[in-house]
Amino acid sequence: MKTSMCAFLRGVNLNGKNMKMADVCQVFQRAPVHNVRSVLATGNILFESDSTPTELRPLLEKMMSEGFATEIFLFIKTQEEIESICLHSPFPPQNDLHVYAFLCEQGLEAVLMKQFETIKPIAQEKAQISHRQFYWQVPKGSTLDAGFSKGTGDRKLRNCFTSRNLNTVQKVYQNMLTFEKKATAQELGRMVQKQVASE
Repeated sequence: MKTSMCAFLRGVNLNGKNMKMADVCQVFQRAPVHNVRSVLATGNILFESDSTPTELRPLLEKMMSEGFATEIFLFIKTQEEIESICLHSPFPPQNDLHVYAFLCEQGLEAVLMKQFETIKPIAQEKAQISHRQFYWQVPKGSTLDAGFSKGTGDRKLRNCFTSRNLNTVQKVYQNMLTFEKKATAQELGRMVQKQVASE
């Protein structure tokens, strides 16, 4: 059974890189995945696959790195995991604040929390782990100047995660739901056509 997933790419528009999502999707289409599509231009690639995230990640990182001639890191989450991220944010939406979800391997959320505890946060800057997911709240306009943003600059650490505004994660999840509904409707349509043809 195919599982719906999203690969969150790290550093799509950093260090001189400016990847076009159409080109990224073309690379993904050569992998054992189906229904490849992107949400926004920040490196959020959705697809379905019979393979597991653990199997796909090294393959996709290798294909992307070769395709764009630079080292690429990505982190794959299933639809179920993305739903959990959307549902369990500890920070309620506020007009003057951003909330970021950090996409990483299981266990790194504790490392990130320890890192946050070593910095001096700016006003309204907070971090919390909820359902094994690390969330970071920061005032709008202060993302790059906040203490935690500077504290995660170590290369060994920064290549182990990527982050997305919670609004982006919610858009990814909504795309998954919409695609799922369309696929179900199309399958029902095919079943009806077969039934009519057999009568």
